[in-house]
Amino acid sequence: MTDKKTQEGIYTDFTNKMTYGEYLELDQLLASQKRLSNHHDEMLFIIIHQVSELWMKLILHELTAAIQSIQDGELATAFKMLARVSKIQTQIIQAWDVLSTLTPSEYMEFRDQLGQASGFQSYQYRMIEFALGYKSKHILAIYKKDALLHDKLTKALHSPSIYDVAIQALNNEGFFIEEQLLERDYSSPYVANHTVEAAWLEVYRNVDQYWDLYQLAEKLVDIEDWLQQWRFRHMKTVERIIGHKPGTGGSAGVSYLKKVLDHRFFPELWDLRTKL
Repeated sequence: MTDKKTQEGIYTDFTNKMTYGEYLELDQLLASQKRLSNHHDEMLFIIIHQVSELWMKLILHELTAAIQSIQDGELATAFKMLARVSKIQTQIIQAWDVLSTLTPSEYMEFRDQLGQASGFQSYQYRMIEFALGYKSKHILAIYKKDALLHDKLTKALHSPSIYDVAIQALNNEGFFIEEQLLERDYSSPYVANHTVEAAWLEVYRNVDQYWDLYQLAEKLVDIEDWLQQWRFRHMKTVERIIGHKPGTGGSAGVSYLKKVLDHRFFPELWDLRTKL
């Protein structure tokens, strides 16, 4: 088959038709990489972080919909969304492998141009933490500059996390959950509860009877597992590039990143593995 025949039917006249570039607004997207220095590797630094923010946007899109689906009692619908989140997380983790090709000497050539800007300030990452249940009110101070963004984060802070609605799903199935937990202040960090652990243990001991809840629990474990792997790769990449220097945003850098590795989002789902 000739090349001419294989190309028959391909559109070439887009005078009155939308193009691929127009649909994706590529002119705007590809014009958003503006280096503040003349250093070659700053382009890598910008693109890695922009791509990660795009993936985080999709994670939030999926988590928000999954939370609503669980609240509506449509657990099977949520499973597809949560499985997609896990796949997205693998992409973000692999991005650290690309960034780690940046050497300390190369980064120092343009690091000062960043000023106090830092990935620590990523509001989408904070929104993901909020959606998973890690609530920290003090972090909102970083976003006071933008009133609309501050309001958005404040709303997310006070909204139920995916673990809150998972616990509500346990209650809806007839498991005993302490009333104070069902009516708790969602802006406060979640603290492990014995009635929640007892409920999840029953689910794992009777998988066939509670298959949907069991699947939900495992999807949540997948997400936390991948998030911790993301955190670890983040920490090691930072250590590889800047050692133990403070972050540009004023954080303690590697020591801070090591500390957050100890945090757990869904504690009972991890503890029950020892008790089964």
